[in-house]
Amino acid sequence: MSLSAATAASSSATTSTIADLSLWGISIGAVLALLLLDFLITRRPHEVSMREAVGWSVFYVALPLAFGVWVWAEHGRTIGLEYYTGYLVEKSLSVDNLFIFILILSAFAVPRVLQQRVLLIGIAGALVMRGIFIALGAALIAQFSWTFLVFGAILLVTAWGVLRDARHGGHQVDVEQLRIVRVVRRLYPVTETYHGTRLSVPQAGRRALTPLALVVLAILGTDLVFAIDSVPAVYGITGDPYLVFVTNAFALLGLRALYFVLEGMLGRLRHLGYGLAVILAFIGVKLTLHWAHGVWEGVPTVPTVASLVVIVGALAVTTATSLRANRRERELVGTPSA
Repeated sequence: MSLSAATAASSSATTSTIADLSLWGISIGAVLALLLLDFLITRRPHEVSMREAVGWSVFYVALPLAFGVWVWAEHGRTIGLEYYTGYLVEKSLSVDNLFIFILILSAFAVPRVLQQRVLLIGIAGALVMRGIFIALGAALIAQFSWTFLVFGAILLVTAWGVLRDARHGGHQVDVEQLRIVRVVRRLYPVTETYHGTRLSVPQAGRRALTPLALVVLAILGTDLVFAIDSVPAVYGITGDPYLVFVTNAFALLGLRALYFVLEGMLGRLRHLGYGLAVILAFIGVKLTLHWAHGVWEGVPTVPTVASLVVIVGALAVTTATSLRANRRERELVGTPSA
């Protein structure tokens, strides 16, 4: 097979989709309806109880699992595995995103009654940004086979950054050093206190931003970074733009409730960064091999089942080692000194 023929075959295969216009319309409408429901729930600021958070978290996990059953039944085992593997990758990355959200909300001392509204705005922004990146990624893949190589490089660089953070004790965020926060503070006055869910208030004859506006801008800024990482990651699992979209949407929609479930537990997953670094590096290598296979037929590709095994294995090992490290730390603290 010639280079041009291989490239064309690779591109046509990777941009195929299981969705027609009606399925796209129904899916986007459902996502918007769920977002609207969440905005109605958070219309009146209130502290989220554990019962409420767990209930919504169960719903937002059951929904994509049930949707995967339909995908599997309608489109077969291969597509079903791609969907579930892609969802698992995106959900894992979304949990890592929660670390950043917790740090930002803590650094800005956001009142608990306002936290879920900030998270929801961040989720809506993330959906928009990822939608743009998904469409852009699909267009690039359809035209240029080397897009896989670029995506692979992005993931390998990201994996190194995640590994470096994990080795230095996890994510660190200095909100006052965030570029977007510094720029906004230079351009607009910012009030000292929160004013409910308002992003700006009149002050001394002009509009002043509230701290809530800075929080939202910081969250949206991190959403952009997350989109650059997560969209190439799921394109490493499936080339179907529709599956990329729904796996991203399902992973993001449940973050508001999951935040309050995991808020006190995320610190215990101390080794999660190592697992995510392995997953991102693995998918980066997989994308590189996929590109190379389109150029040289003898280069092997990584099947979806193998991807699923590596991803589940990395998450299981890092979770187990985290729990073991926590248990050993508790034992050391509880052991009286000689």
